[in-house]
Amino acid sequence: MCASTLVGKLQLPPAKTPPASTSLRTAGQVIPGVRTTAYTHSEADHLQYGARTAAGTLLKAGSIRSAAADWSIYPLGTVFQIQGDPSVYVVDDYGRALVGTRTIDIYQPTTGLMNLWGTRKVNIRVLRWGSPAKSLAVLKPRAFKAPHVREMISRIQGQARAG
Repeated sequence: MCASTLVGKLQLPPAKTPPASTSLRTAGQVIPGVRTTAYTHSEADHLQYGARTAAGTLLKAGSIRSAAADWSIYPLGTVFQIQGDPSVYVVDDYGRALVGTRTIDIYQPTTGLMNLWGTRKVNIRVLRWGSPAKSLAVLKPRAFKAPHVREMISRIQGQARAG
């Protein structure tokens, strides 16, 4: 199945392009040398969430896969491909260790696959940028829970003011 068909299956509403202050973000944009790591739902720091994402959906590991990132860099709903990988990834999760970094954490369904992925620098092609507004809608009710959530909120709001 081609990437555009998979993106269509995600049934995400079109996202507004973020302000230029967050860099010029366009569909089809290639971002070279992105640091990636991997995570799985059975890691100690993910057990409390089970197989669910921060967006409230089930973690995906098929032709469309879940990814976690700092939502002030890669907003909720950002859809991308890794060069040389036919899978399509959607940013639907975040993690404390990702905030303030440009690292994307790729979901793997098993510890073995997570360890096999390790840490890699990859080129990604953004098929569609996510929505800072939707990111804020999910994050704001959680602001009292953790400093990393407040930091993402602050960064997203700062980008909106600068734009």
